[in-house]
Formats: sequence, C-alpha cells, structure tokens
Amino acid sequence: MHIHEAGAMHGDFASLRPSWLGVPDNVNALLPRLWARGVERADDGVLHVGGLPVEHLAAEFGTPAYVLDEDDFRARCRSWSEAFGGDDVYYAAKAFCSKAVLRAAAEEGLMVDVCTAGELAVALAAGIEPRRLGFHGNNKSEAELREAVDVRVGRIIADSYTEIERLEAIAAEAGIRPHVMVRVNVGVEAHTHEYIATAHEDQKFGFSLSDGDAYEAARRVGTSKHLYLAGLHSHIGSQIFDTSAFEVSALRLVRLFARLQEELDEDMAELDLGGGFGMAYTSQDDPLPPADIAASLRKIVEEDCAAAGIAVPRLSVEPGRALIGPAVFTLYQVGTVKPVTLSAGASRLYVSVDGGMSDNVRTALYDATYSATLASRASTAAPALARVVGRHCEAGDIVVKDEFLPADVAPGDLLAVPGTGAYCRSMGSNYNHVPRPPVVAVRDGEARVILARETVDDLLRLDVG
Repeated sequence: MHIHEAGAMHGDFASLRPSWLGVPDNVNALLPRLWARGVERADDGVLHVGGLPVEHLAAEFGTPAYVLDEDDFRARCRSWSEAFGGDDVYYAAKAFCSKAVLRAAAEEGLMVDVCTAGELAVALAAGIEPRRLGFHGNNKSEAELREAVDVRVGRIIADSYTEIERLEAIAAEAGIRPHVMVRVNVGVEAHTHEYIATAHEDQKFGFSLSDGDAYEAARRVGTSKHLYLAGLHSHIGSQIFDTSAFEVSALRLVRLFARLQEELDEDMAELDLGGGFGMAYTSQDDPLPPADIAASLRKIVEEDCAAAGIAVPRLSVEPGRALIGPAVFTLYQVGTVKPVTLSAGASRLYVSVDGGMSDNVRTALYDATYSATLASRASTAAPALARVVGRHCEAGDIVVKDEFLPADVAPGDLLAVPGTGAYCRSMGSNYNHVPRPPVVAVRDGEARVILARETVDDLLRLDVG
C-alpha cells in the first residue's frame, strides 16, 4: 500500500526506513555500482569526477548542476556495442538529449532513437547520419512523418493504422520507400512501475498481438507499394533486471515473424526486442552486465527461430537508461537542515537543497528511489536517517526519500545524487519559475558545459505578455 510521504511515519528508528536500507558502517563510503567509473572520494573526503573536485565544479558552474562523466558514458556505449557485435544497439534520445551526448553515442557505434521533431532536429544537428536513426512515437504528426521520410531516417516504427495510412500517402508523394517496422504489443507485462511497463494490453503503444491487429498492420505495410516492411518491434517496459520476460515476448515475435515471411514472401531483415534494461539507483539494484544480457537474448532468439524453421534475423535492442543513467550525478548545495522528531522518539533530518522536482521529478512521479552522499567533505559524525527535499512549494518535492547522511550535514555542504542521467534533465520543468540546471561534461581532466544553465531572462523572453 502506498503511504503519502507526510503521513504514517510512526514507530522506532528502523520503522522509518525501507528494509533494504541498512545503517552504513562508514557513511562516507561510496557503492561503486551507483556511480560513474570516474567518481571517487579523495583523502580529504571531497568527491572527484575525472580527477576534478566537485568544489571546483560548483564554484565555476554553480549548483544545482548535472555532471556527466563522458568517459564513463562512452565506455558503457562501447560495452553494449561490443556485446551485441553485428547487431544494432539504439540509444534513446528521450532519456537524455543533447548534441554532445548523441554524437558521443554515435561515435561509439550506437544507433539513435528519436520520437519527436525536436529530438530529430538535435540528432541531425549533432551530425548523426539519418540512416542511423529510428523514429518512434504513438502520435507522430504528418509534419514529423514527412520530415522523417524526406531525410531518409533508417526506420520508422509504425504505431497505428492511421500512421500507416499517413506514411503511405507521404511516401507516394515523395517517391521514397521508407523502411517501416511494426510495433507489436506482445502482451507481456514486465515487473516494473505500471507507467513504464509498455507491452501489457491496456495501454497506448503498439498493435495488439492477441486480437490480430499486429498481423494485419504488418500485412498492410508488407503489401504496400510505397512502404518496405523492415521487421517487427516490441518493447515490454523499462528498468528490467533479467531476461526472463523476453523469453515469452521473443517467442511470440518470432512466431509472427515466421508467419509473415511465409505468407508475404517478404524478406524482413530485423527483429527489435526493445530493452529498457535496469540500472542501479540504490543498494537494492544489481543490474546484469551487457555481455550476459546479449548472450541470453541471442540464445532465446536462436532457439525460437530454430523451432520456427527460419534464419535468425538481425537483432536490435534499446538499453535505455542503462547507457546514460549511471554516467551522471546531480550536484546540489544544502540550504537548510531541519530535524523532525516523530512519535516514539524517532526522528528524521529534512535536508533541503537548491534543486528539487524541477530537475528530478521521478521520485514524485514514479515513486523512484535514489541515493545521496555528502560530497564536499568527509564526516566523523554518526549516520542519521535523512530525506533530501527540494525548494519547491510542494509537499511531494522529494529528491531522495530515504538515505543515511552524516548527522552533522549543514547548510553550505554539497550533496551528490548518483544515477540522474536518464529522464531527469529531459523531464525537467520550470516549476515555480526555477531555471533548469546546466549539464557539465567532464573528460580528460577538463570540464565543459554541454547544456547551458537557464536564466530568469530566458523565462521572461518567452513571456510575451
């Protein structure tokens, strides 16, 4: 049962924290899997990234700020590309979209998924070859489809009959035959938050397999004079930690794939299994290495194709947050610290920082869990159960619901929250007219801004009165 953050906080110290959150032996210690590879704590207790102390980053770029370890991100891209060597790995622009990040992903061998004209524009401005782009979305406008066809994106993932009709008309007019994949709703529900589980029956994406819509949609594309049926696509959810759900989804996709090949005599080339693989936000998360995921998925598809009597098609996957999420942390400055005493003598520190739900809405929106650490010094104080909250006029403005921080955390301290690369900046807002933070990339001992900090002047420029 979900309990609102302002209520039912009763009992002793242990009752206030989740069962997975243990009291740390050393409140200064970092759990490596939560952080980018270039993040470490120096002897003086100050957090460093790529050799640079966060105090220097805060002084030069201000707080709050998203800090990207570019070497870590590139290494993650390479590890996924190498694990699926010969097949395609797509970076999801929706997770984090900027020219520098999309360019880095492409340089490390990845393809890029976009789902709006804005994301497509950034990808093209970054110099990504259109053939390396896929265009997603459940409600692509005619203008977006026209641009995707005109620039010859590598694939367009069809999500409705209306979209197929629009594509046919646009392709016929342009004299271009785009590669189209059909998104199949395979009826497999991943064990994740309901808002990011995307292949159960009652939701907006894809064509249902169970009622025959997926077959009919693929048949229409496959028999069209103006569209090329490139393959089938599925996506079962996000923040997935094993491949068991893919056993069912891949089997259903392969069966449909084999039927279409036989009936349409169509040389479909690709099977996209989606992805949404998990990353570690807290100590309770333990994601699989890319090589293990690749080996498992390939084995599943090979066995299913052998049973169906067809050759194994080219595979593609979309790791999602697993690529960019762990490569970024958010750096905040503490503004106030308020100990709140509850019944039975239990208490919690409310640590307010200079950001909040405008730079990370996932805690409020998805009930997501994050970790945090004191970043500007070491502490010998005992661990205290804390809640990191934002500056917005909202009771639900929580960044980290439960964490142990040093009991002497004080105004002026810097805090770092790991795992904020995916969906934090991209879902950011100007709630309470707070400008969005910059993104600072660190590589080879140097830091540079890749997305500038918004200013109040930026907000006023759009307010035409």
